[in-house]
Amino acid sequence: MKEYWTSLASLLGVFAFCQSLMQSIIPPELRFAFLKLFNRTFHLFSSYCYFDITELEGVNTNELYNAVQLYLSTSVSIAGNRLSLTRAVNSSSITFGLSNNDSIVDTFNNATVLWEHVVTQRQTQTFAWRPLPEEKRGFTLRIKKRDKTLILNSYLDYIVEKANEIRRKNQDRLLYTNTRGGSLDSRGHPWESVPFKHPSTFETLAMDPTKKQEIMDDLKDFVLGQMFYQKTGRAWKRGYLLYGPPGTGKSSMIAAMANYLGYDIYDLELTEVHSNSELRKLLMKTSSKSIIVIEDIDCSINLTNRNKSSGLKADHQNLRIGSETRIGSGSGEESGNGNTITLSGLLNFTDGLWSCCGSERIFVFTTNHIEKLDPALLRSGRMDMHVCMSYCDFPSLKILLRNYLGYEEEDVGDDVLKEMERVVEKAEMTPADVSEALIRNRRDKEKAVRELLVELKSRWERNVKGGKLRGQSGNLRELEIVEEEEKRAIDSQNEDGDNVEDETELEDNACKD
Repeated sequence: MKEYWTSLASLLGVFAFCQSLMQSIIPPELRFAFLKLFNRTFHLFSSYCYFDITELEGVNTNELYNAVQLYLSTSVSIAGNRLSLTRAVNSSSITFGLSNNDSIVDTFNNATVLWEHVVTQRQTQTFAWRPLPEEKRGFTLRIKKRDKTLILNSYLDYIVEKANEIRRKNQDRLLYTNTRGGSLDSRGHPWESVPFKHPSTFETLAMDPTKKQEIMDDLKDFVLGQMFYQKTGRAWKRGYLLYGPPGTGKSSMIAAMANYLGYDIYDLELTEVHSNSELRKLLMKTSSKSIIVIEDIDCSINLTNRNKSSGLKADHQNLRIGSETRIGSGSGEESGNGNTITLSGLLNFTDGLWSCCGSERIFVFTTNHIEKLDPALLRSGRMDMHVCMSYCDFPSLKILLRNYLGYEEEDVGDDVLKEMERVVEKAEMTPADVSEALIRNRRDKEKAVRELLVELKSRWERNVKGGKLRGQSGNLRELEIVEEEEKRAIDSQNEDGDNVEDETELEDNACKD
């Protein structure tokens, strides 16, 4: 063993002598090649192996370089002595990074690695369509040879995953809308974006806490369910339908979902989409980890429930050729010019093969009139979770009092609270109406509570006199009517499916005859 180390020391001495000789004898244009050969020879006797990750591959950016840079920023901010500071586009936070030719040690699964940020001057450039930076940047990863399998199989994937997570946290969320008439922006994208600054959260959302927790749990299960969706053979997406009267917080719910997940929002305006192919192209240009929203779907397009024909055969044809139901013209008439999208196109957009061209995406539809939607849109796989956004109840009222007045339950008199609890649900005020009543008098909190109670009583009395509540004329409340209409819409879908089966059976019998 002693002889081995003696030989190695002698060899290193020879290499050092050759390197000094190279500086005085070897021409400059050959030094780089000689140094490269020297390094390779030295590495044969070393217990380490090295990997270079350059900033550019040809003229294209190396995504792994950007991922390493982001990943190391979390460790550098703590351990580094000399740091570089950057701030990316659409980001409100500053990112720390390694300075030129600096290094840092990292640990992964008990394996220690060394990262070095190498910056050198680029040699004289040849002609290129895209000028290259004057500096050549890259990271050199040094690992022990025994850890090579572990690092290459797991560590680099871990870095990319962590970098994406850091990027989402650092980058401001964006709100996208499709451009008018399907035109492209300067970068060739069909979406225009602005920073998304909506402050709504589940904590401030005026909604029953139990229902909110159910939605949050469902979202959390979706985000953590990648392996589950792969195991079951399902596309990693989920659909939500938010329905209820205007002013009940459907848009605020979407903003709270985006802030909770850290997702971008794509607000799809269907009236600006001219064909099914254009709709598919828009879907292809959306990013993963995003929420695709179609608001007021019953108002923006003609997506009413398909009329049932008088005969069984006609009914069967309506169900089979749903692709001929035109959307966007408002008349429901067929047209062969291809300037409108079809119901079939929208269904494929949400649940067809093209809906799988990305991952971890959420589709959200909102409507004030669920009974107007075609039953095919309501089924699971397209609108998986139906969320009824109701009028303000007592738990929602307490949330609004805390949001706008800073009042907790003990800050309001017991008699006032009991009276509010008695009349709030029968008053059928939306959270938007309650919020406006509190905003008007937010400088005088006691006055705000008094006037809100007066407004609640006034609406309650008006509803009772008008026979709007159950018990006066036997009618259902408006919200209960909406829920009943949803059940009828789903039942209608099942009945139509039975009719199709009956028609198919009749056709089979006719063929046998």
